[in-house]
Amino acid sequence: MSIAILPMAESFSWSSATIGLVQSSFFWGYLLTQILGGVWADRYGGKVVLGFGVIWWSLATVMTPMAAAMGLPALLVARACMGIGEGVAMPAMNNLLSKWIPVKERSRSLSLVYSGMYTGSVIGLGLSPQLINILGWPSVFYIFGSIGVAWFIWWVKRASSDPREDSLISTKERAYIVENSVEKKELNSIPWKLLLSKKPVWALIGSHFCHNWGTFILLTWMPTYYNQVLGLDLKSSGLFSVLPWITMAVSANVGGWIADGLVEKGWSVTVVRKLMQSIGFLGPAFFLTQLGNVSTVTEAVLCMMAAQGFDAFSQSGLYSNHQDIGPQYSGVLLGMSNTAGVLAGVLGTAATGYILQNGSWDDVW
Repeated sequence: MSIAILPMAESFSWSSATIGLVQSSFFWGYLLTQILGGVWADRYGGKVVLGFGVIWWSLATVMTPMAAAMGLPALLVARACMGIGEGVAMPAMNNLLSKWIPVKERSRSLSLVYSGMYTGSVIGLGLSPQLINILGWPSVFYIFGSIGVAWFIWWVKRASSDPREDSLISTKERAYIVENSVEKKELNSIPWKLLLSKKPVWALIGSHFCHNWGTFILLTWMPTYYNQVLGLDLKSSGLFSVLPWITMAVSANVGGWIADGLVEKGWSVTVVRKLMQSIGFLGPAFFLTQLGNVSTVTEAVLCMMAAQGFDAFSQSGLYSNHQDIGPQYSGVLLGMSNTAGVLAGVLGTAATGYILQNGSWDDVW
């Protein structure tokens, strides 16, 4: 959408505020299913919930061009529906990882899995300008939505929520995973009062809000920044938007290996998580504030790459910590913290549009 929004805005004569509204409408639905996705994943299994999410948001993606042709209200509903499907993804993924990944391999495994999201951003940002130039902007939604449907069919046949249920892995591998993982009992009820009374839970919630404020602004507005401030065309905006996400995919895995290495050397898991998250906050904070001082495309892209690269260390910080402090409720905990993160996405994305309506990009940074 961050690429397609440029020709869509031109076609429908949208203002910056309307662009911000369209971008943020995804998060309206995304917000609704964060905690529900965690509850469902912990109760029914990550395979079922993740599969549901993918097929739901894929169908909503395919319907987006038709909704846009019907008018702005219909488009906002379609985007919100897409958010509803994507909202269950991260809690379901966290649930699956808590069952499949031994504790000592957690950071690098989670970073590798999550780097798939960054790789998807790279592919989407790289291909979208080509598709738009050749087939028009609706093709982006039709093609990517269809790929999601095909993935769902594969997922149903191949995936399992628990290694003990998977007939495709060896007995040796299954025994190793079970012996080196924290056993999760069947979830019958959720102690909401107990969870909300714990300081580590609120630390996760606050960290997730702060993390997503910057991340979602860059995700949704980066191509527009390149176009409006640096004067790049659609193709170039998409190309240069890819580079920070490549950096993020690489850095996430580097951070994961570093974090797991420190844990294996005897470092406290708590210290390692705090160290990784501190890097994930301070690095982006510094480089994003420098964007107001740059004047060339190279400088802007390098700042974006550095900011996203350091941001990826959060995968070994807050994103790994849910399974550390509450493996029994890892999906629910991620849903709780990511709800705050989605609020940051809603507010930050919409606020950027309104700031640009009356101010400049320097005000945003």
